[in-house]
Amino acid sequence: MVIALIVTPEGLPLACEVMPGNTADNTTLADFLARIEAQYGKANRTWVMDRGIPTEDVLAEMRQAEPPVHSLVGTPKGRLSRLEKALLDKPWHDARPGVQVKLLAQDGELYVFAESRDRVAKERAMRRRRLKTLWRRLGEMRQQKLSPATLTYTLHKDKLRATRRREGRYLLRTNLADADPAQLWRCYIQLVEIEQAFKELKSDLAIRPIYHQHDHRLEAHIFVAFVASCPQVTLKQRLRALAPGLTPRAVLEKLSAMQMVDVHLPTSDGRHIVLPRHTQPDRDQRLLLQRLKLPLPPQPPPRITATAANPSPPAAAL
Repeated sequence: MVIALIVTPEGLPLACEVMPGNTADNTTLADFLARIEAQYGKANRTWVMDRGIPTEDVLAEMRQAEPPVHSLVGTPKGRLSRLEKALLDKPWHDARPGVQVKLLAQDGELYVFAESRDRVAKERAMRRRRLKTLWRRLGEMRQQKLSPATLTYTLHKDKLRATRRREGRYLLRTNLADADPAQLWRCYIQLVEIEQAFKELKSDLAIRPIYHQHDHRLEAHIFVAFVASCPQVTLKQRLRALAPGLTPRAVLEKLSAMQMVDVHLPTSDGRHIVLPRHTQPDRDQRLLLQRLKLPLPPQPPPRITATAANPSPPAAAL
């Protein structure tokens, strides 16, 4: 299944398109480009794609098109090995706090070698946990009595050092030769954020993996994920301007403690007084609501039922 999400340069979702399943990604891209253009018209779009989707032939067609079709694509690690020496002497540029990039123009394309400090820490911690688990398991196996031979093992430190040098680093390629490196990085990181938003539909709503048998069910599932991503991206844009540093998940977790309840007070004639009430925010919640410019409405006035909720049976005639 191939999905295309049409977004604004700021990342706000506009539409979502789904191509038929059981087809290779690299064979559907050309048809996909034509379908999006026919549906939404010609525009100065930039196609952001993960590695493995476009082939070299398709990328060449995109560069030679009139007007050229702009692309920003992740590259496999093999290409990074080939360009590593050429990138070694290039200076680092700050794309944003915690993110640096190196630029290399080659064969009519611009290669962007990016390093994210947060991603370095994340990948290094993941590798350290895996290595610790494997090392402990090998130690346990070494203590076992093995009849064929004795188990021996060693750590290839040279390969480990080479791998550590690439942690948190990835190589992008684009035909936008004059683009701002910071803007290129922001465009590509949207791909990661979109994938995360689709994953959160399953985790936050506790939806188990579903194996659809019909196209309309599949498209409905993707549409629900698309709708779920819209308020999340909108909240992120609002946080960027009013409360930088906060994530949508952190805000939702903080505000989830606030509740809206209806207090029912029975009257002597069988009716009920209903008091709608929202819980008072604590200090952190008040600060968050203030930064987001979301004032709470006043407590609603009480309501009373017009008829008895549980009318008493009529009195028997004597």
